[in-house]
Amino acid sequence: MKKFFLLTIVLLIFIFSSSLFCQTKTDIIKAKYVYCELIGTAKFMSNKVTVVVDYGEEKGFFQGNAKIKDEATGKVQSFNSMVDALNYMGNEGWELAQAYTVTIGNQNVYHWLLKKEIE
Repeated sequence: MKKFFLLTIVLLIFIFSSSLFCQTKTDIIKAKYVYCELIGTAKFMSNKVTVVVDYGEEKGFFQGNAKIKDEATGKVQSFNSMVDALNYMGNEGWELAQAYTVTIGNQNVYHWLLKKEIE
């Protein structure tokens, strides 16, 4: 009886282990991403935040910061919070990769790194 039980256990282990698979290096390499950074600061005398997007592109000295603009009106988009900005970017296909805060003086500067899969 013990031999039958042991044989059954070994057989089940073999069946379940053969159905499992591991991820290969080629599966990991297939995913390619582009990244951007949302930098948020609180607006003066307001509950809203100013959000700047850094795509890692070179820009001239007089170009200023890349703010999110509404496609329909062309005006700078205003956000209630960083989560509001994240929801906006999520609708554009971006997902949160990492978030951290840096305190400068008495003001928090929020840095949220986003990624988007490319084909």
